[in-house]
Amino acid sequence: MPYLLGTDEAAYGPNLGPLVVSTTVWHVPDDALGNDLYARLGKGIVRRAAEAGPSRVAIADSKVLYTSGTGLGHLERALLAALGILQRKVDDWDAIWTAVAPGRDVIPRDEPWYADYAAPLPIDATPDEIDSARAILADALDGAGARLVDVRSRVVFPREFNRLVAEHGSKGTLLSHCTLGLAAEVLRPLGDEPIHVLCDKHGGRDRYAGLLAEHFPDWVIETRAEGRPWSSYQFGPPERRVEFGFQAKGESHLAAALASMASKYLRELAMRPLNEFWARRVKCLRPTAGYPVDAARFMADIAPVRTELGIEEDMLWRVK
Repeated sequence: MPYLLGTDEAAYGPNLGPLVVSTTVWHVPDDALGNDLYARLGKGIVRRAAEAGPSRVAIADSKVLYTSGTGLGHLERALLAALGILQRKVDDWDAIWTAVAPGRDVIPRDEPWYADYAAPLPIDATPDEIDSARAILADALDGAGARLVDVRSRVVFPREFNRLVAEHGSKGTLLSHCTLGLAAEVLRPLGDEPIHVLCDKHGGRDRYAGLLAEHFPDWVIETRAEGRPWSSYQFGPPERRVEFGFQAKGESHLAAALASMASKYLRELAMRPLNEFWARRVKCLRPTAGYPVDAARFMADIAPVRTELGIEEDMLWRVK
């Protein structure tokens, strides 16, 4: 049985808050790679929020399931259910970061908005809804002869983001290194079976062989295809052949869609303490999602208090 990985990011464009890259890992039947996992798991998994309900869970590109003001319910229902299948209990804000990045101190607690922050989870879904979604997903996986192996995330807060942009020369290259580094990390413990990795395209890049060689230096990277819609590479021994595919709109595939949902959910959770911290100190301050025009407005609004508190701009503002 081969392994199937999907990767996707959230918040490539904002100036405030973290960039989040996530991957999900699945163990699937030999013939599953020629079919979309949605067809395999169609008993319980749907692509649209309108089709979700007591017996179906929506897993799709996070932009389809979440917009500001619609609530986090769909993201929570699928992601926390998936983490439940992996026996990772998530009942508060601290627990989610441990669940998606075990063994890593993700949150920069020296930043004042994160220093003492605590909040219960879930926010918009109920525990009963998540328990039901976990049962639905488990049943669909069992019926398809598939298994969810891992959900993992890499969170890059502004100061590290700025350092890595300077190191790599662009945020597109930063995104590629963070994605491939995360993929290399989750690939390491997998068994000797074929591994297929599906990534969304990174900042319009079409060529990835050199980047793959940096993260998998023991192998010669074989280029199979390079172009606007699809770039593909292979390496590794015959019994553990690894294939990386980079596709525009890669989140249309279920494995990448769940990664998209994980990245968006973590991004939204990371923005809450920041907005709450400044709202307590700046009268009538409107919260921000961190995207360029509104981020500039937010920074101007908090500027006097930020100066008074001695908080450096680099702690907040991403350079690209």
